[in-house]
Amino acid sequence: MSSILLVEDLFSGYGELPVLDGVRLEVTRGEIVSVVGANGAGKTTLLLTISGHLRAHAGRVTFDGQDITNVPAHAAAERGLVMVPEGGRLFPFMTVLENLELGAYHPAARARMRESLEEVMGMFPILAERRSQLAGRLSGGERQMCAVARAVMALPKLLMLDEPSLGLAPIMVDKVFDMVGKLVKAKGLSVLLVEQNVGNALRMCERGYIIEHGGILKTGRGEDLLRDPDVQRSYMGL
Repeated sequence: MSSILLVEDLFSGYGELPVLDGVRLEVTRGEIVSVVGANGAGKTTLLLTISGHLRAHAGRVTFDGQDITNVPAHAAAERGLVMVPEGGRLFPFMTVLENLELGAYHPAARARMRESLEEVMGMFPILAERRSQLAGRLSGGERQMCAVARAVMALPKLLMLDEPSLGLAPIMVDKVFDMVGKLVKAKGLSVLLVEQNVGNALRMCERGYIIEHGGILKTGRGEDLLRDPDVQRSYMGL
């Protein structure tokens, strides 16, 4: 299948502080790809650079056949490259409905907002129940669902998720990962998932990348990486 995202020799960081060191990765259409590694390995920096929130020092990012290296984040999102940041970052003093409506901020998404709202309310019934509730009063799992639903309102082709399981109870972690899988099947989305929860992330993906010190250490099918002794020892405590 053709690539929807291709990252080639990407270098990035914060000011003079280098973080990413020549990262190469690919996501094909309709595929779930996981990037896993320890805290501080460069996972969030990778997503921020791909999405245009952080400027690349060198390298290239190609999305849906177009070079989007250093394209501003709002322009990348309009093209269908949508990121759910760590913690979701909802507006706590706005209602669930208002947060969802904010996801449809660009003209194409606004034109389909009513249709998209019906769709996400059907996918996430708990959000339909909580639509008039302030987002700050949602549970951790509900906040994550609302953040993903808000991203869906932007009509993504590729959904990038930064640590969606962070801070959630184990039962909610399972629900969030199940939700991501259902989204891929229902909407044909591609997903780039960044996670410290190595086991869950590798179990749900077609392919995975292990990132360490800003570079790709290993890559392969998720099930193969799960059986890799180095991965088990270094990241899964086995």
